Amino acid sequence: MSSLSKIGNQVPAEPEHSNPNDEKHIGWLATDVARMMRTVFDRRVRTLGLTRPQWLALVRLKRRPGCSQSELADMMEIEKAPLGRIVDRLTEKGWIERRAHAQDRRVNRIYLTDRGERVYAAISPISVTTVADALTDLSPKDREHLSRLLSVVKATLTGMVESDPTPEISWPADVDDTEAGALQPVQAL
Repeated sequence: MSSLSKIGNQVPAEPEHSNPNDEKHIGWLATDVARMMRTVFDRRVRTLGLTRPQWLALVRLKRRPGCSQSELADMMEIEKAPLGRIVDRLTEKGWIERRAHAQDRRVNRIYLTDRGERVYAAISPISVTTVADALTDLSPKDREHLSRLLSVVKATLTGMVESDPTPEISWPADVDDTEAGALQPVQAL
């Protein structure tokens, strides 16, 4: 049976590292690899005066020019207030510009400036090199296989984001309201 599929009602056996506290658990590895890649990239661009959130904003704007500030906040998975500060800083540097939406003057569309395009072009190879360096011990075939597997997981998660209902969560009987603290469920508005 393929490790990527379920047959009938059978679920594949628990993998060897199914304990989420095990350093070889897929969740742990995915998180740690992403964190370490960000750390290496941050060190490589630190002297350029560019922060990771600023780079992420430039990348998102390169891929989706003309998005609104709200859309950019969603893409970066941050709140609107911190994004506003990032946009202000990038605007001050002359890397991006806000343009009023043609039909709705309350909405600003955000674009890279020519200078921002040049910054992106200068930094992008550092990003590409960081990923290549991280994968240096993998053969081209293994890199392609890893990419295919991660694409499958990403597609599954994309479907879950779009349709997975929020599960009902009950606190264990021995956890009272004061212990749960900030972990209390948030009421929908």
